Amino acid sequence: MFDIKNYSKSVDFLLENAGPVIQYRLHKEILKDIDKNEEENLLSRVYEMPLFQLLKTYVKPNGYIGSGMHSWDNWRGTVLHETPLQDGENAARLLSYYKIPKEHPVVKNFISVLRDEEILRKEFSYIPPEIPRFNNRFEGINNGNSLMSLVYTLQAMLGYGDDYNDLKDFQQISLKGFCHILEIQSLEEITKFNPDAKRKYNYPYIEADEYFPNVYTVSMLAYTKSWRSKENMHMLSDAFNHINTIMKPCNNMHVHIKSKYIAPCFALIRPIRAFDTGIIDIVNYRRLLTEIAMTGAGMETKVIRQSANNINEALSKDGILHLDFTKPYNKHYSPECLKYPSPYTDVMLEASYKDKNALLCDLTFWALEFLFLVL
Repeated sequence: MFDIKNYSKSVDFLLENAGPVIQYRLHKEILKDIDKNEEENLLSRVYEMPLFQLLKTYVKPNGYIGSGMHSWDNWRGTVLHETPLQDGENAARLLSYYKIPKEHPVVKNFISVLRDEEILRKEFSYIPPEIPRFNNRFEGINNGNSLMSLVYTLQAMLGYGDDYNDLKDFQQISLKGFCHILEIQSLEEITKFNPDAKRKYNYPYIEADEYFPNVYTVSMLAYTKSWRSKENMHMLSDAFNHINTIMKPCNNMHVHIKSKYIAPCFALIRPIRAFDTGIIDIVNYRRLLTEIAMTGAGMETKVIRQSANNINEALSKDGILHLDFTKPYNKHYSPECLKYPSPYTDVMLEASYKDKNALLCDLTFWALEFLFLVL
């Protein structure tokens, strides 16, 4: 059972040092002590954050934000994005991480565009490769590797995942991927391999219609509720445990979509590492653990239970979460250089890390959030 009194050192550190996003989320989500006036005050400070101000300059008259979505930032020498935040997915991630209310015009208008096929078709025609990408937008949806997987998941992250039948259907697709994991004992059972293929990376592959979980299907379930039942949540815990039992650290895989063999976006083909202050595992290390926790998989999931134990131990000294950035591997994946949200980075809630306490605030808030979700 989570008792905030046990984490008073962490709370005091954040109240003294954190910026407006963490202050807002701490009071609203964890302390639950915020009144309407204080919420409006904190949100007004969030709206003044540099990245939110920058994002607003990328909002188009039709409501779409930036150009593309998890897409090219340059095309044949033409720079398409002034900053990474000019990509639709990165913009949606910032709105989600900052917890901009779903009623805010920037969010509402963006959602409206993401549900308008004709506007989307125009938006995904700004460079030639985006036209077939939009035409084939449902190919690979069963394993989260399609444009519509992104479109649906980002709507859920912005608070609109349970009000639309198409998104509820994608919840069921996401669940089927985890159910399918429980039916196999190794990745080799569902992959194909052509030893004569002349590709730079000739990995085993699954077909486009194969059900399989990835970080987007995890996110879809993390940010939605209508799929939740005791049976489904128990199945999900079993699936995460099974992934860590059967998957090998050296696994690689492609998805065969049309004539292409693509590297799947963070498919869950390797064991999920529990949090450890001495190891930064992958670029979205903490975010994946958070979203697994958000699904309600909870302490039945071994990697979540172990992570919670390790976080509690790490906070026990001074209430602040410290990571070891001295090791070469950790330096490579260190969040210290983060500037913009993206699918290839962890969550950053502070405006910058120029202040030495800013990164510690992000890490410590993450620790409290994680424990609040699972204890």
